[in-house]
Amino acid sequence: MPPASTDDEHDDLDALPPPQPVHYAEQSLLGALLLEAHRLDEIGLLEPGHFSNHTHGELFRAMRSAPAPGTEQHRTSPAWLNTVLAAARPHAPGLTASYLHTLIQVCPWPSHAATYARMIRADHARRSLRLHAGRLAQTAVDTTLPHRAKATLQQADTLAQFLDALSGRFTPHPGSLPRTALPPAPARDTGEEALDEERLLIATATAYPAETSQMRWLAPEDFTLPLHAALWQCLTALTHRGEAVDPVTVLWEAQHRSLLTHDITPADLLALLSTPVGSPEHWGEKVLERALLTSAQTVAVRIAAFTDDPANSPHQLITGSRRALAELTAVRSRWHQATGPATPRTARPARAPAAPRAGPLLRSAPSPVRATR
Repeated sequence: MPPASTDDEHDDLDALPPPQPVHYAEQSLLGALLLEAHRLDEIGLLEPGHFSNHTHGELFRAMRSAPAPGTEQHRTSPAWLNTVLAAARPHAPGLTASYLHTLIQVCPWPSHAATYARMIRADHARRSLRLHAGRLAQTAVDTTLPHRAKATLQQADTLAQFLDALSGRFTPHPGSLPRTALPPAPARDTGEEALDEERLLIATATAYPAETSQMRWLAPEDFTLPLHAALWQCLTALTHRGEAVDPVTVLWEAQHRSLLTHDITPADLLALLSTPVGSPEHWGEKVLERALLTSAQTVAVRIAAFTDDPANSPHQLITGSRRALAELTAVRSRWHQATGPATPRTARPARAPAAPRAGPLLRSAPSPVRATR
């Protein structure tokens, strides 16, 4: 006699999450096919991998591989059911004859098999899109990749191609957008390396303003620190107006933009602006690359949020994901401008870099230049 169950065992069972709606769709489809095998020809493109439950997928695979029975033979003999069960069991050991009877009993209407199959395809599309979003996010943060930006954009292309393929499988619904609340964007990289690169960009651009005018591909929102973004705007404003650019003129422009505070003094800004190293384009590309990777992470988080919301239909997932990718495309366009074939640049005047001066904004020594143009 089996031992009586304990309260702890009941608690474990109660802790299991309830089956999702697609579980019942899979059961209903399989029950319909077990009852009326000829409906295998009516359900459209469906693969074992589309099922969320491994056992269900293997049972469906066995149905596809077993020779279809005649209608009268299937009605009077369980031979086909036995053949299917025998073919599925090696790959799904927990499958039993009693579960096949359960599937038959829970199927509401065998004639709705095509609808059940459509539901299974829709849920598989949602799960697959979630995987693509996860790969995009993982690639964007994988510091072991030698060319992380390139790999991230390739993963974004793969995701876009998947969305194109999905759009041909589901009927569109014009104006249908996800109503899912967007999660907050991932935190920007505020590490010392990122901040150093921004400081070095601003200082070097102050030393060589002619090159700054050719860096229209860099935007204030690419910067991690708002102060650095504001100083970049000071530089570009002076350059656009054709005014003299040096640490003092940038300091004057910063004063007009209310950037000086009790914590940020004129001496602090002059210290930051007087330490050029390398070329503005080199540091600008570093800043833009970080912005590109952050944008990719944001896209991945948003798409994942769409897929985690079961209220979204396949078309809503497609539309919302494409909109999210459009934001990455905008940053990507600027990245290609920055890293594309080199264009003739204004000759750089000879200028000896000033000695670094310590200040609150230079919390560490500038990082050595790894590669310059």
